[in-house]
Amino acid sequence: MSLHGKRVLFISYNGMLDPLGQTQVIPYLKQLAEAGVEFTLLSFEREVAYTPGGRERCRQLHEELKQHQIDWHRLPYHKTPSLPATAYDVFAGTSLARKLVRTKQIALVHARSHIPATIALRLKRRLGTKMIFDVRGLMADEYVDANHWRKDSVPYRLTKNAERRALTAADGVVTLTQTIWDVIKNWDSLRDRNVPHAVVPCCADLELFRFDDAVRAQRRRELGIEDRFVIVYSGSIDGWYLTEEMCDFFVTLRAQNPTAFFLWLTNGNRERIKKLMTDRSVSTDDFQIISVLPAEVPSYLSAADAGLAFIKNCFSKQASSPTKYAEYLGCGLPLVINAGIGDSDALIDDERVGEMVRRFDQEEYARAAAAIEVMTSDVEQTRQRAREVAERLLDVRRVGRERYVELYEQVLAN
Repeated sequence: MSLHGKRVLFISYNGMLDPLGQTQVIPYLKQLAEAGVEFTLLSFEREVAYTPGGRERCRQLHEELKQHQIDWHRLPYHKTPSLPATAYDVFAGTSLARKLVRTKQIALVHARSHIPATIALRLKRRLGTKMIFDVRGLMADEYVDANHWRKDSVPYRLTKNAERRALTAADGVVTLTQTIWDVIKNWDSLRDRNVPHAVVPCCADLELFRFDDAVRAQRRRELGIEDRFVIVYSGSIDGWYLTEEMCDFFVTLRAQNPTAFFLWLTNGNRERIKKLMTDRSVSTDDFQIISVLPAEVPSYLSAADAGLAFIKNCFSKQASSPTKYAEYLGCGLPLVINAGIGDSDALIDDERVGEMVRRFDQEEYARAAAAIEVMTSDVEQTRQRAREVAERLLDVRRVGRERYVELYEQVLAN
């Protein structure tokens, strides 16, 4: 069936000024809009969106989205106190979403994660709209694995109950990984239901994330690292991201290759990283911490030789698909990652685009560091292989768009 003229309300609890909104919502919506979907977008924006500079960025983004026939509406995101704030956002979101569904005659609500799914469920019950639950991650289990909640706590039980009800009612389900789908499809809320499902990993816009030789030379000159072996980490630190272990890996790499240089691309705590590195006797000449705009990230990745990411291995991370993997590979970088995160083991075991650490100890770091240096000694072949895998498995156009299109067609045809 054709999606032309199909009207969809997309609800995101992440703001469109947030990095996730920029990389994991807007590119997908633009691609699906090209396929004919008429989107109304409802997002919850953080405080920055309501500053003078933020309002101007919102105005510019509103015009940009309008050119793609995406009608953007936004509400303030409330953080504290946690449960009352979230309850208020659900109430406000449901009220506005109900008006949008009625005035625009919307037939399908695409809910990105748990809070939007709660809103979508209310719309389904009151207005009869179909709903897609785009799971993204197991929210309650993530909070438990991060030691923020206990399994017997009220927030955990409320969130799991909301998750169960949303899965039971969903007309379509999206997961980031096949690994977690094999788990949740056997839960009571999905067992024996032939619900349409799609695995859509976190993809990258590979027209932006691509290697550029001239940009590489320019960035390396600016950073003073022309003759260095550069390993890069891009993203948040601490929490799920094992910052100390990544520092330890670099120490081992540097012991084997004195030219090694660690490039941190993060808005995280600079002093925290600096202390971790200097406590390990890493000279400030051997690393740099840079806060960059999302649009600048590809140029800095082009300057690197390998991409690093160590993430806490726990139950909830079976549902995880780190965007940075797609971005690294798109820019031709082999990966240095740890085992057990979503479907990513296959990138190493089957696709051979990097090295995987199975234990966080010096012996394993040394093995992985030596192997990645051998791999990168054949620069062109490694770069081409990484890019080919990104295009085949993690491209927002070839993979993200096509899988969402197929799911939309299935849900709207029923």
